[in-house]
Amino acid sequence: MNPRFLLLTTFRRDGTPVPTPVWCAPTADGRIGVWTATDTGKVKRVRRSGAVEVAECDRRGKPLGPAVPGTAEILDAEGTRAVRAAVMRKYGLLGRILVTTSRVFRGDRGTTGLAVALAR
Repeated sequence: MNPRFLLLTTFRRDGTPVPTPVWCAPTADGRIGVWTATDTGKVKRVRRSGAVEVAECDRRGKPLGPAVPGTAEILDAEGTRAVRAAVMRKYGLLGRILVTTSRVFRGDRGTTGLAVALAR
């Protein structure tokens, strides 16, 4: 699975789904890498429970296919750097501009990489 955009659904404590369209890129170990700001709700929800659902979507978050269950984990600094680099490669000039801008304003710790493994 290597869609242009991914609808990442995380779950609140009460089970309420929270879908969010995200950029994604494959990781070296075959999982799906997601690059996001560190202080977002999805990072907090993944930290609490790694249960997620993913579906291919358009840029506005409209699903283009069925959701697939998976497990997400928060990556360390090295893993986050790898996801950041993969996003820059996949999204070309726009990816490089947004990642660089984010690093200028947020610093290296301002973004986090997530790795999503799909259930088989």
